[in-house]
Amino acid sequence: MDKDDEKIKKSTKEELKKILTKVQYEVTQENRTEPPFENEYWNNKEKGIYVDVVSGSPLFVSSDKFDSGCGWPSFTKPIDKNVVKFKRDSSFGMERTEVRSKDGDSHLGHVFNDGPIENGGLRYCINSASLKFIPLSEMEKEGYKEFINLID
Repeated sequence: MDKDDEKIKKSTKEELKKILTKVQYEVTQENRTEPPFENEYWNNKEKGIYVDVVSGSPLFVSSDKFDSGCGWPSFTKPIDKNVVKFKRDSSFGMERTEVRSKDGDSHLGHVFNDGPIENGGLRYCINSASLKFIPLSEMEKEGYKEFINLID
């Protein structure tokens, strides 16, 4: 993790408003959703790691990303079950399971039971605005060396 990530980890909501883009703040702190197919990582096929834009905590690896056709980055699982937490979400007249980062308490998106059966059947539908992508070539330099072996 670089020094900016450490700074964000300790930031107040007012500081986050200065550090994050408007969309990043609205998604991570106000539980908003960015538009499908109009976000940074929905179509990213590069190898690397996705971390919480607020805390820098590792969340997902490119090896677990798949094209679900929904317009947001979709993953079969997080790096570790302990990096996320779940919350019942009954907003907009729907029953869903919200996914939040454990360390940053960022709203990430939702998890659904319509993912690839061969990979456990889950689809973590995640907002790009809640993520920072670290390419494989930068992972060691950025402090994520221990996760390189998870990348196919």
